[in-house]
Amino acid sequence: MTSAADTVPFSDLGLSETVVRAVKSIGYESASPIQAATIPAMLEGADILGQAQTGTGKTAAFALPILSRLDMKKKAPQALVLVPTRELAIQVAEAFQKYAAGQHAFHVLPIYGGQSYVPQFNALKRGPQVIVGTPGRLIDHLERGTLQLDAVRCVVLDEADEMLAMGFADAMDAILSQLPEEKQVALFSATMAPNIRRIAQTHLKNPREVVIKGKTATAANIRQSFWLVSGLHKLDALTRIVEVADFDAMLVFVRTKQSTVDLAERLQARGFSAVALNGDVPQAQRERTVEQLKKGRIDILVATDVAARGLDVERITHVVNFDVPYDTESYVHRIGRTGRAGRSGEAILFIAPRERNLLRLIERATRQTIEPLRLPTADDVNTRRLAKFKARIGEVLASGATEFHRKAVQEIAQETGADLLSIAAAVASLVEGSGPVKSAAPAAAYAPAPSAGPADDADAAPRKPRREIVDEELPAVPEGGYAFEDDGKQILWRLAVGRRNGAEPGNIVGAIAHEARLHGSQINGVDIRADYTLVRLPAGLPQAVIERLSKVRVRGRTLDLSASDLPLRSKPKAAKTHRKGGKRPH
Repeated sequence: MTSAADTVPFSDLGLSETVVRAVKSIGYESASPIQAATIPAMLEGADILGQAQTGTGKTAAFALPILSRLDMKKKAPQALVLVPTRELAIQVAEAFQKYAAGQHAFHVLPIYGGQSYVPQFNALKRGPQVIVGTPGRLIDHLERGTLQLDAVRCVVLDEADEMLAMGFADAMDAILSQLPEEKQVALFSATMAPNIRRIAQTHLKNPREVVIKGKTATAANIRQSFWLVSGLHKLDALTRIVEVADFDAMLVFVRTKQSTVDLAERLQARGFSAVALNGDVPQAQRERTVEQLKKGRIDILVATDVAARGLDVERITHVVNFDVPYDTESYVHRIGRTGRAGRSGEAILFIAPRERNLLRLIERATRQTIEPLRLPTADDVNTRRLAKFKARIGEVLASGATEFHRKAVQEIAQETGADLLSIAAAVASLVEGSGPVKSAAPAAAYAPAPSAGPADDADAAPRKPRREIVDEELPAVPEGGYAFEDDGKQILWRLAVGRRNGAEPGNIVGAIAHEARLHGSQINGVDIRADYTLVRLPAGLPQAVIERLSKVRVRGRTLDLSASDLPLRSKPKAAKTHRKGGKRPH
């Protein structure tokens, strides 16, 4: 068994000169412990049983010796790498390509589900030397006869524990059984649970064991803290953190697929750009979601452990363990999504009183003390909200694009006799919806329900969102808004969101006012019905505004504007009778 060793130059490990030059050109000077222990053994042809955490450099540990031993003249798969997720398949394939710089005859092919078979068929015909794939799609190709493994001499099981957790045990066995008898097998896992040992005993021959344990299991630049769940609902506590924390992007972990959807929807209802990511999300949608997160169009990703594997997004500055992980290693994997490449990160753990023992185990495993978190107060949230609002006002003042509204304010002052401060407050209230800026986080919004226990995370009545989520990337709004002639005429529009979706007037008016840059007086007659909403808007709306509003999401549904000939209700429906002859209060 090999443990962590002092780093050595790559040139001393027996790698080919071409690979050493490529590694040096990237800027790597010396090998990490797992690379120093694994590379010589793999070059000798020995099987490897490696235990190492994410971020230790294990991809290079197996990719570099594989590249050094490939026959570049042979157009057939010579090495096979099994990975649990699409993201990791792409990440590993890109690493191979990077380490093979200058070797123009080299081809690596990532194969994963959710992608069309046609480009994979065509790429396989070109004869890549290395295949990196997920077990499910690899089995598909083997059954179709489109993937031949006769020339494979090395197979790597990367993050084998995750593949087993995802239910790929049978697929892994099937793939390994179809490989040539004479082959090298390298298995890497963060844990050495009994099921991992079974795989090793079945498919590895006298493996060299490589165990890499760093001085600390987590990066020192990740600040860790915990909040003992009590008093507030977990959702309300998370809301306060999101409101006050200075974060770029946040990854929130929950235990179940359904929890990702529920929590993401509740965060959306509170005005945050949150999206769920779990194993049931179609691959194409998953790819769009990750891309949106990278581009800054999504701020909060709610995910399960499996769904977040291989996720490497620089924007992630905060990781919140909304549900406590099942074990310490899962915790380490989770918070490893932040604090990458020397950047600082923040990891927050929500833990119930009955889970205190797990907190001590996590501290022991990470060799770091996890400090209690001071949860932001309602006053903290108010202060932060007010600061953001003042900053927005300052930006508008600095832009100078206020002439039109200056005239409007002057006319309002003359017509109503109100002072300018009162008018400004009225405008602020109109823009911000139902939540006055000076008390943006009322205590009632965060108070727990009387019947809720300390660990209950049931949601209270959601506050109206300050912003809405857009489904597609939209062009920037022209400076000063959209130019069009408003002659006072209005037409009726139908929006594809209604009462059953939880829509409220504040959602509708806020979304339209923000995305179309319309004044509140231009949005009239909001009539929310069961499955849709009717609203009157200026007749002269530009097509660009109509298209933009159609893509805006309210309560998780796109508005999909369409002209309507349905009448607005002139008065409320008659009250229904309630119990014996009484009427339900209006």
